[in-house]
Amino acid sequence: MPADPLHRAGTAQRSTTSQPPSGSGASAIEVRRSTRRRRTVSAYREGDRTVVLIPARMSEAEEQRWVNVMLDKLAAQESKRALGDAELAERARRLSDQYFAGRARPASVRWVTNQNTRWGSCTPSEGSIRLSHRLQGMPEYVVDYVLVHELAHLLVPGHGPRFWELLEAYPRTERARGYLEGVVAAERLPHVPGARGESPVG
Repeated sequence: MPADPLHRAGTAQRSTTSQPPSGSGASAIEVRRSTRRRRTVSAYREGDRTVVLIPARMSEAEEQRWVNVMLDKLAAQESKRALGDAELAERARRLSDQYFAGRARPASVRWVTNQNTRWGSCTPSEGSIRLSHRLQGMPEYVVDYVLVHELAHLLVPGHGPRFWELLEAYPRTERARGYLEGVVAAERLPHVPGARGESPVG
């Protein structure tokens, strides 16, 4: 593979800094490319900056994909503390106010451990919402997406056009769906061990 034209002789790595996606929790992302790093990607917080370390050989598209992956991993690690049922209900109330003008009012919102094939469920006739415990520790925007999804079912029980129109109010729907699809796909693959805080690059 030809040398990276942006590397000077004797320089092990270069870095670029950019603004993060909205809601990532950091004011800037610094990507550091290293010729010594071959097959792992890692990330950490440095003040209000997120530093992502990647192999120098990565393409720009791969870099962007891995930055998103590592931002999600950091966010998940930072929200390990599980919300209690009361906090979950309060979160649902705030989301209803923000996206549905307060029209979706669940009677109960709670975590359950018997939902291994669904992320959440709603019984509109009872006004109850249940979230799978598997969501605990995932990024906040993913938990919020599932809550918004179930809140929308209090207004529209099925999955018709009106339901999806309601869900469009939540701006991170596609990213959250992509994250959950990635979790499902990863669970079907054999586990590949890696160093703590690092992810192997395929």
